[in-house]
Amino acid sequence: QVQLVESGGGLVQTGGSLRLSCALSGPTFNPWNTYTVAWYRQVPGKDREYFTSINWSSGVPRYIDSVQGRFVLSRVTRENTVYLHMNSLKPEDTGGYYCAAKTGTYSDIDLDYKYWGQGTQVTVSS
Repeated sequence: QVQLVESGGGLVQTGGSLRLSCALSGPTFNPWNTYTVAWYRQVPGKDREYFTSINWSSGVPRYIDSVQGRFVLSRVTRENTVYLHMNSLKPEDTGGYYCAAKTGTYSDIDLDYKYWGQGTQVTVSS
């Protein structure tokens, strides 16, 4: 089992910033393995939306267009942690934010991710 714990959510005004973290742990987590760590967000009544992911080994991130240039995803391997810096936040960024992990390489399909965190709420006021 790989455990993921998100933190850093909160309430910000439009244009503000937040830093979320996703800490990976557990007896089966091996930082030498190949993982993809992704972030999804969800609002009530809608499906979860993939918006960014990172290759744990290489540190190379991917972003959807709506967050490209505003969000920065990185990982600190010695901390077993992924950091998501969110800048220039907009009301449409509001939602529950979930960290997820899978073995292997990139995917934006939620069913491909075996491990999920509990979520953290991000609210952007207008």
